[in-house]
Amino acid sequence: MGKEYGVIGFPVGHSMSPFMHNDAFSQLGIDAIYRSIQIEPAELEVKVKELKENEIAGFNVTMPHKVAIMNYLDEVDEVAKSIGAVNTVVLCNGKYKGYNTDGLGFVKGIVEQYGSLQDKRILLVGAGGACRAIFHTLASLGIESVDIANRTIEKAEQLKEACSYPVQSKVISLETAEQRIEKYDMIVNTTTVGMLPRVNEKSLSLKGIKKNSIVADIVYNPLETLFLKEAKQQGASIQNGLPMFVYQGAIAFELWTGQKPDVKRMTYIVEQQLKK
Repeated sequence: MGKEYGVIGFPVGHSMSPFMHNDAFSQLGIDAIYRSIQIEPAELEVKVKELKENEIAGFNVTMPHKVAIMNYLDEVDEVAKSIGAVNTVVLCNGKYKGYNTDGLGFVKGIVEQYGSLQDKRILLVGAGGACRAIFHTLASLGIESVDIANRTIEKAEQLKEACSYPVQSKVISLETAEQRIEKYDMIVNTTTVGMLPRVNEKSLSLKGIKKNSIVADIVYNPLETLFLKEAKQQGASIQNGLPMFVYQGAIAFELWTGQKPDVKRMTYIVEQQLKK
């Protein structure tokens, strides 16, 4: 019997990860299976213990467990520890170690499409786990100016202070962000606003953005959120959350197997599922 992998979260039935990873296993001739594992927050400790006892070879972690999972792992990678969240767990030498591939996944997707982010003034909208990962990764890569806009200023301040890398960063309200929106070269929605079923909502008004700016949204279902539609109408270049999702998964796949999956095929597989 082959190795078992999965994704834990609540809810988790909507995840595209099983389609993406199972196809990659098949393409590379790896005897393994990947499945969705729904775990309610109150059951996390018990269920993770069961996964360990069953010697699951690795798993992804999605909302709302990315922070709490750290309490039940044997080791946590320094980057993930600094971010304060784990999205990938690997069984190595009998120990379960946590990593965070979200931030690097986002950066790889953006850089592939738009080139270097150096010298860009960036605004992140939100202050949750995805924002923590992206903010930390951008700072670790030496991006000099990364501001954070959030409804709750205190939460964003805590996120900024927790980053161990030097970065010029202002924490501002959503209203202030809208007033100074023209100052930014790239704006990223790191919240779930705009995702099904909240398709008629957006995290921020983009009126007045630079015509040549880049606007990204970590949401990939729908592929074009209201946020991105407005950005396109304003003349910006856009990217949805699919590249980030695929790249974070590809990095996790390599951590588990030591093999690089076909990123273009992974993207195609997810796109086909989203059309159904």
